[in-house]
Amino acid sequence: MHPNEVSALFGKAVDHHLRGRLAEALAAYDAVLRAAPGMAAAHCNRGLVLQTMQRYDEALRSYDHAIRLEPRYADAYFNRAITLRLMGRLEDAIRNYDQVLKIKPDHVEAHSNRGNALRAMGRPEAALKSFDQAIRLEPGLAEAHYNKGNALLNLRRAEEAIRSYDRALGINPRLGEAWFNRGNAMRTLGRHGQAAEDYGRACEFAPELAEAFNNRGSALHELGRHIEALACCERAIALKPELAEAHFNRANALEDIGRSDEALACFARALEINPDYAEAWNNRGYVLKEHERLDEAVACFDRAIALKPDFAEAHSNRGNALRDLRRWDESLTSCDRAIELKPELAEAHYNRGNALADLARTGEALESYRRALSLNPGLSGACNGQANVLLGLGRPEEAVASYDAAIALRREFAEAYSNRGNALKELGRIADALESYDRAIAIKSDFADAHWNKAICILLTGDFETGWPLYEWRKRKAEPHGIVPYPQPEWTGSEEISGKILLLHGEQGLGDTIQFCRFALMAQERGARIILAVQEPLTRLLQNLGSDITITPSSNAAPNFDYRAALMSLPLAFGTGGGSPVQAPYLRAENDRIWRWRDRLGSHGFRIGICWQGNRRARIDAGRSFPLRHFEALAAIPDVRLISLQKNDGLEQLSDLPNGMTVETLGDDFDAGPDAFVDTAAVMMSLDLVITSDTAIAHLAGALGRPVWLALQHIPEWRWQLGRSDSPWYPTMRLFRQKQRGDWAGVFENIATELRELVQSRMLAAT
Repeated sequence: MHPNEVSALFGKAVDHHLRGRLAEALAAYDAVLRAAPGMAAAHCNRGLVLQTMQRYDEALRSYDHAIRLEPRYADAYFNRAITLRLMGRLEDAIRNYDQVLKIKPDHVEAHSNRGNALRAMGRPEAALKSFDQAIRLEPGLAEAHYNKGNALLNLRRAEEAIRSYDRALGINPRLGEAWFNRGNAMRTLGRHGQAAEDYGRACEFAPELAEAFNNRGSALHELGRHIEALACCERAIALKPELAEAHFNRANALEDIGRSDEALACFARALEINPDYAEAWNNRGYVLKEHERLDEAVACFDRAIALKPDFAEAHSNRGNALRDLRRWDESLTSCDRAIELKPELAEAHYNRGNALADLARTGEALESYRRALSLNPGLSGACNGQANVLLGLGRPEEAVASYDAAIALRREFAEAYSNRGNALKELGRIADALESYDRAIAIKSDFADAHWNKAICILLTGDFETGWPLYEWRKRKAEPHGIVPYPQPEWTGSEEISGKILLLHGEQGLGDTIQFCRFALMAQERGARIILAVQEPLTRLLQNLGSDITITPSSNAAPNFDYRAALMSLPLAFGTGGGSPVQAPYLRAENDRIWRWRDRLGSHGFRIGICWQGNRRARIDAGRSFPLRHFEALAAIPDVRLISLQKNDGLEQLSDLPNGMTVETLGDDFDAGPDAFVDTAAVMMSLDLVITSDTAIAHLAGALGRPVWLALQHIPEWRWQLGRSDSPWYPTMRLFRQKQRGDWAGVFENIATELRELVQSRMLAAT
């Protein structure tokens, strides 16, 4: 074939190639090479066609032919490098770019593409040198500036990356990928508003780039613009239905606008596309936890951690869910692991504080909350948790300040307002406390804890008519302690129960049951047959409450009955207000035990039973107990005998009494069996007086009609009300109150003064 004919055929092949007619171009190049097999340019162009057709091995053979014919054929090496990169053979690609640059050191595209290959290999520092060389050779090459920005972003040098993207965009403002990655750099710096704008420009100039719409949705989500975020994610999904990240971000937006079921379905879709998407497992678990599907939530967090063992946020969230499952030790372990992985994760320190608070490790809890706030001063939950611990430690002023800080951060923080009310109540600021509860209720009308806390505050003031109806909110709390969901209807006081079987069930503490079991006698007077279900240790003590009242442990299967009522709902049902028409004594000790203990105690001296410590593990005991040493002045009064009624906690103080102080103990067999208080009740019948902290001992003495002096903290439990020295519940009881918070010394000075007068009057009467 004549050279002119070969040249014409080559031109025809190039034309096909440029017009994208690849099959025709390939056939034409083959025809050229049959006529002129030594034409290196035809071999090289044939390789380009094969590369476009993704026939990479054949393309490489064509480039090799060209290079054998022309060993310094730079374009062949360059195209060969591109093919090798497309095949994932990055090291080979770099060697070919190097060969190009040996032949043509000023080959700008080779420098730039070499940088891309190095960056793809995870060598961004080396890539930067190639991009810089390309830019020195051609400062107006937008792609080189853009690629340099990508390498800088890989190196977490976001500010420098942004400057490179700006140079690229200054040259070509319509470079959608540069706007997209500029947005990524802005997000890295936490500048979500600017990121959203940049992604918006990327969507404008690259409208088919699903990732740009997806990332814009994520940035808008961070800005709280959830509806706009949702629209962006849906556009991304329309462009690329299999983009798992878009389904993930759509789920986050749906959750934030309260469409949780749809959010869970979106997370499920993301995980269907990518089952190894650890972040989707984590966020799905978070939504499940918020909706109290705790076991499912923990399973999601476990899956996230299995996929990504160093996923600190998943460990932290797992700890949070385990806490709600009351698996506090495991919760703490998960939080500790999160902190080990990411010490700056404020939420993990916050969740750790919650777990420690539940474990009553208050000092450590306080330190964890403070650490969380040092890392993230805007973490309102940590302010609230810190305040709860401070309140439990008897530091209500500091607690109020911390609640105020929580509310300043989150104006609609109902839980903080409710807890703040509790702290204000402890300070005696009753009106302020009620205002705080009302604020919580205004924010969250069905907030049972706030209604219940308000009820307690109102009952404390003695307004039982208002307080008892509100006290019913305890049944709607997340953890309604002692409230059993029996299927039978509740008796409210208006239903006729004559001839019916009424189940009354105890709730809360042993002291509550002893105080309110008297109402069973009133119900019996209405003609009902009474079954009283109480804590198992009290069943024997209450056997003599009334004839024909059946006492049964709460743990037993409920017998057949017509109506049921919680003991502490009976004042409302009967409309009795404060106190009760059934006055003490309404309980009796067992006669044989009375005589046995009377013989053991003897009749000499002024016999005082004492109790000073409640259950240390119970939060309700905070501030109620006091050291045994406060009884020292009482022990020094002539003729006084102090006799310990203490069980379990607090007994260790008997081995560390002040010099000269004596407290008698009743032996290892004292209330040693499974039945609570049967010996205590018998002993009380031979005592002249009981002096106690606010424990079940006080209720027992009052129920037996025995003289009892009760030492109360400054703001006591609601049933003792404010200010008064007597109790409407127990006529034989006297109340001795702190004048200032924590002032037990003042309480016992008053008790000692009163006791001296009482003992002296008894001694005078005896003579």
